Amino acid sequence: MAIINWATAKYEGLGKEGKGHVSTESGALKDQPYGFNTRFEDKVGTNPEEQIAAAHASCFTMALSFGLAEQGFKKGTLASKAQITLVKEGDGFIITKSEITLDAKVPGMNGQDFEKAAVVAKLNCPISKLLNCDVTLDITSFEGN
Repeated sequence: MAIINWATAKYEGLGKEGKGHVSTESGALKDQPYGFNTRFEDKVGTNPEEQIAAAHASCFTMALSFGLAEQGFKKGTLASKAQITLVKEGDGFIITKSEITLDAKVPGMNGQDFEKAAVVAKLNCPISKLLNCDVTLDITSFEGN
């Protein structure tokens, strides 16, 4: 079974003066502005790295949630943040890192088992597999037993 999702992007004008809009199949993003100014100048709108960060944070968090449920845990809260690092390389740019930070509360679970589950989720979520960069995980807080 294959699940296919799509997004569209339109860019009018070229280079720094160009302006784009991106939309997703679900409508979660609809004609969201993007361009040089939203990517490098902190203007209102989105950018590809932000979208990748959102995809990675949500994918990892969902993978961990399902992994914990498979272990029999029924309650918990997982809060993840993914930071994408974009660096200049030669004439272009490269994404070198996706850094996930995680705060979690899983009643009844010990820290060692939680860390194992988080690492498995980091390695196996589809977005982690897609990214060809250093993917790190920092569990900033955990409450269990």
